[in-house]
Amino acid sequence: MSLSIATMVKDGDDYMKTWPLKKELYSMFPECRVINATKFAIKVLPALGIFTIILLINNHSMTYLPQAIAMGGMFFIIPLQGIIWLGHRSNQELPPSLRAWYSDILHKMQQQGCHISPSNKAPRYIELAKLLKMAFDDLDKAFTERWF
Repeated sequence: MSLSIATMVKDGDDYMKTWPLKKELYSMFPECRVINATKFAIKVLPALGIFTIILLINNHSMTYLPQAIAMGGMFFIIPLQGIIWLGHRSNQELPPSLRAWYSDILHKMQQQGCHISPSNKAPRYIELAKLLKMAFDDLDKAFTERWF
């Protein structure tokens, strides 16, 4: 399944907003660490890129403009890499072990009265993110502790 870069960026942003950042999930999924690193990079690295460009041009004159733009541009690309990784990951199908865990959580939530329609096709990571977000938001802590 080949997606365009724009689609992966949009999916990555949606996935970043959907994935629950709970301490129970940090050891099980790399998403928590990637999301935190990407959010940090979005806040800090653009300013660092601009600072790098200004510093190089100020100290070495305009003859170093191409190098300054290249170095500063790297700081702008790094957050985009995290978002693209998240977009790619969100569209991947769950492996069999996670698929069974997803089904188990889905059935237990339906037994608790949550209205969730099961996916007709193989679940992807975005469906897992939505399910986990709903579980952490809507269910009490005692219920979710049994899964972790």
